[in-house]
Amino acid sequence: MDFFMMALLIAVGAYALKSGYERKRIALLGRHLGQYEIEKLMESLTEGYMRALNEKDPQRRDSIWNLQAATETKLCEQFNNFVAGFSQVDGADARVSKLPVNFPYAERLFPALTFDLRLGLLVHAEGITRAAQNKAEQPFKTKAFTLSAEMFLMQHTCHWFCKSRTVASARLLARHQTSYAQVLASVAPETRRAYLELTES
Repeated sequence: MDFFMMALLIAVGAYALKSGYERKRIALLGRHLGQYEIEKLMESLTEGYMRALNEKDPQRRDSIWNLQAATETKLCEQFNNFVAGFSQVDGADARVSKLPVNFPYAERLFPALTFDLRLGLLVHAEGITRAAQNKAEQPFKTKAFTLSAEMFLMQHTCHWFCKSRTVASARLLARHQTSYAQVLASVAPETRRAYLELTES
């Protein structure tokens, strides 16, 4: 009986520690994101892209694509401002464990198996901005596809920071019916190269 009681106490203590740790990280990210409408802008773009893809009339479809430009610009501005603000976070608090399943303070125990979220967000800012500006003049559909992938990968990184890599991948699949591997394959080559160098090396 004593053994089971001890095991129960350890399990409860571990859960409390993990929950408190995750709340702190969610609060840290939330304090910076809360100043902006990034999530709302992303949802608006996703809905706009879906409307355009489902529109049969070419003229109306092009009109819907064009209407997304202002939202894309606003998203880029707000996300870049968010990244600039988050860059001031203490380096120790911005570390992300590369382990598939995270446990509290793993990034402090195994610093070599971490990456810096501040650098990851910078990669995302550059990728989102590059896709939105579309200097290569890709067709609307291609631009929307790439920008959506850039946004989804950024969400994955934020969930990875707050929870774990495994949870982030599961949320991506549940929310967007897209796997982490599919999203990574769909972002711009520059983003993919920089992201893998940061998170896998």
